[in-house]
Amino acid sequence: MVSASAAFHDALPISASAPRAIRAALTGEEIGHFDREYRQAMADAAESLDLSGVLATLERWRRVAWSAQEDPDAHQRMLENADRLNAREDVTAVPWNQLKARLGL
Repeated sequence: MVSASAAFHDALPISASAPRAIRAALTGEEIGHFDREYRQAMADAAESLDLSGVLATLERWRRVAWSAQEDPDAHQRMLENADRLNAREDVTAVPWNQLKARLGL
């Protein structure tokens, strides 16, 4: 039996071993953020001889790239809401029980 997390992980269309593909799927400011994090992870790996940080960075950004590619409008709304939350502004939200009902859970 495959866990939901593993199934989601395998369903992502972008390989975590392809930094170029991840970067190509990103939008706007995310590209610069990816470049900085990836370069830092590579520099850290060169010093420590440990690739775990690089792999974790690529996996995290692969999920961001998937979100940006899967539904660009929803991804942009999510980024805008995150900016509002970080600025301590109110964000319209749906109560969990309504969301569960909408999703049929």
